[in-house]
Amino acid sequence: MRQTKQRNAILGSIRSAEGPLSIAQIHGRAGEKIPRLGIATVYRAVKALREDGEIVAVDLPGEEPRYEAADIGHHHHFCCRACGQTYDLGVCPVGIPRGTMLPGGYTVEDHSLTLYGRCAACEA
Repeated sequence: MRQTKQRNAILGSIRSAEGPLSIAQIHGRAGEKIPRLGIATVYRAVKALREDGEIVAVDLPGEEPRYEAADIGHHHHFCCRACGQTYDLGVCPVGIPRGTMLPGGYTVEDHSLTLYGRCAACEA
């Protein structure tokens, strides 16, 4: 995909976020840099960025997918029930390595965890 101002603004918005963003959040942030940025442009760019492997989808139960940079490594998320913001956690509280055999013969290949509660801003 060719580099455009729109694509760069969208990718920059995703990379600078503290957690995964919804399409609406991406549109709002990138729209600050590119006036009149259309929502269809955001959808097309997100699709292309996913196909290029630059971003990945984060699925939270009961919500639309959110998107984050693909190169940030293994991590988990915290979702604030008060404001709805989702944050990246820099730690893995589970610590189950790939290849671990669980009772019943299950082999762990990967895991994902989302913690829910109140963020520091909403707690204050």
